[in-house]
Amino acid sequence: MRATLLSAAALWRLTAGLAVGALAILWLGRFTNLDLALADAMFDRGAGAFPWRHAWLTEAFGHGILKWPLLLLGLGFIGAALSDLLRPSAQRSALDRLRLRVVALSAICVPAAVGTLKQLSSSHCPWDLLRYGGEQPYLRLFEAMPAGAMPGQCLPAGHASSALWLVALAVYWLPGHSARAARMALLVLVPGLALGWLQQLRGAHFLTHTLWSAWIACALALALVAMLQARAGRRSRRA
Repeated sequence: MRATLLSAAALWRLTAGLAVGALAILWLGRFTNLDLALADAMFDRGAGAFPWRHAWLTEAFGHGILKWPLLLLGLGFIGAALSDLLRPSAQRSALDRLRLRVVALSAICVPAAVGTLKQLSSSHCPWDLLRYGGEQPYLRLFEAMPAGAMPGQCLPAGHASSALWLVALAVYWLPGHSARAARMALLVLVPGLALGWLQQLRGAHFLTHTLWSAWIACALALALVAMLQARAGRRSRRA
């Protein structure tokens, strides 16, 4: 039997939703000052610094300690998927195998994609900007860098992606419980968004940096579902 987590109609609906989400985040970054307003609220102009930049909660805990359980969890899924690939378990159904591979690949692809895009980005972190005591100009997405400016490599938010791959866990409620899967997807986005917020408190990112990382995680999870279930379908037809 063919392993299918999402129907073609559901895939198209979710793709359309992602397109709307991308336009909304783009609008926030290009045509509003929400990023700057939030960063202004977190910046202490009297001290000329972000007070939370080196706080234990944001730096040691949020940027350091929390990444280890997330890394171990991701490695657990990757190890389980590799083990099943090398020695397939007769006890694991085709759907369970598909779910495991989607989550394992998300644990790899989401941080890798976000990290790669970040290296290619010209956007700067708040603490690097002239507005907040740094040396670089503020650039909106797709704006050309002025002469002499250096690329910031700060968009999307890299640290948040260490948890945002968890959105793929929603596949464990598919295909039978789509509403529950949607609620679970929103719930498991919370840790990644929280990590992004802690980074925003430090002056390390703007809100839209985190939102773009969340969008990338959702888009990649959906793409992996579509790709892997199509591949499983082709194998099933050949068999």
